[in-house]
This record gives sequence, structure tokens and C-alpha cells, in this order.
Amino acid sequence: MMNYKGYIGKVEFDDEQHIFTGEVINTRAVITFQGSSVEELEREFRNSVDDYIEWCKEDGVEPEKPYSGRFNVRIYPQLHQRAAVGAKLLGLSLNSFLIKCLEDELNLMHI
Repeated sequence: MMNYKGYIGKVEFDDEQHIFTGEVINTRAVITFQGSSVEELEREFRNSVDDYIEWCKEDGVEPEKPYSGRFNVRIYPQLHQRAAVGAKLLGLSLNSFLIKCLEDELNLMHI
């Protein structure tokens, strides 16, 4: 994965066309890029993000922020209860407990 100004790019290799293709994966906006070398791919990724930000500025639109830090999660009541009990046992708020759980799992995934 690639990171530039908070935008994360995912890259794949098209073995038929012998080119790297990528897309920004942490926005709803469609931002793509491609290159035939790592250097070109990195440059085009940065250019695509900068072009997106400039396009938004020209159109008077606020660029989509990669993430706000807030999201709602729907879970079944039994899991909600277990999470609340787990948080209490650790002396944490439910929010802090869920952040810890997410961080622990993502660390295991090396993300």
C-alpha cells in the first residue's frame, strides 16, 4: 500500500498489459493511477491525489477526507453486553475498549 496526504493507494500488477494499476481505497471518490515502474507509479499516485484536491478546489467542493474518526457500528445485543462487560473488567470506557480491540486485531494483520 502507498500513503500520500492521508490517501491510501492499493496497487495491482496487470500481467497482460505489464503495467501497475492502483486506486485510492479510503475514499468514496474514484481516484486511480498507473505506471510501468515503481517510480512512475509513485509519481502518478501523488499526481492523482494532487489533481483530485485541485479539482475540488476549482469546483468549490471540499475534498473528501480519508476518514473522520467517527463511525457507527451495529452489533447484536449479546455482543454489545459482552463488550461492555469486557470494558468494565479492564477499567476502560466502551469506546476505549473497542479502539483497543481494533488496534490489537489490525496489529495482528500488520495493517
